[in-house]
Amino acid sequence: MSILTRTTAQDWIARWDRQQEGYLPDREERFTALIDAVEAGAGRPDPLVLDLGCGPGSLSARLLDRLPEATVVAVDADPLLLALGGAAHAGRPGLRFADADLRRPGWAASLGLPRPVDVAVSTTALHWLSAEGLRAMFAELTTVLRPGGLFLNGDHLAVGDVSPGLAKLERALHDRATQRRFAGGMPEDWRQWWDATAADPVLSGLRDERERRVAAADHHGSESLDLSIHVAALREAGFGEIGTLWQNGDNRLLCAIYG
Repeated sequence: MSILTRTTAQDWIARWDRQQEGYLPDREERFTALIDAVEAGAGRPDPLVLDLGCGPGSLSARLLDRLPEATVVAVDADPLLLALGGAAHAGRPGLRFADADLRRPGWAASLGLPRPVDVAVSTTALHWLSAEGLRAMFAELTTVLRPGGLFLNGDHLAVGDVSPGLAKLERALHDRATQRRFAGGMPEDWRQWWDATAADPVLSGLRDERERRVAAADHHGSESLDLSIHVAALREAGFGEIGTLWQNGDNRLLCAIYG
């Protein structure tokens, strides 16, 4: 049986990051803005941070590069991405990967957190949840988030349901940025990356487990792409101040303060 080595995992994560940039030409800029907000708003140099829908840990690793005293609990339900992150960052102080499905009640309690969370973050992940799923997830998040704690979400969140003209312009800005960034040709896309993992004997077993979980979850793709859905769910969960800290087209960093 082939072993997933650190080097192999790092190579796959680098390839993951590259394909993600095809959808987010300013991905690193958004990461920087998000981590700036964590550093400025956590209230301490050693915050406890939840990375929700962490994938292979791209954001978690960048957070710890900037804030080495932080503790990051990286949460996802994808066995292949968790395995890549675990192998690439094995033994890294302050980082723990947790296999938990944000759509299932009890995910927060299952993490065994040592104290209330200072900041919860997410990037390009929560649009997969339905509006009902978002409401339930945020309600559960507040059971572990300290009063005054932050929630930071970087994602494509559109305003088309309330401002179709602005939404059209936001999308146009994104499309033009993508064309400039990849004038020489687009990187592989999400589907091509996943197809490549199926052909790798080191990852094929993890890929099969992933497919079983996706089928069991009755997943329906991107379900919450409107900014208004996220804002309404956050307000219902008890977040007071909610607003956009950074934006480029429809790619934005949404921030909410609990309480």
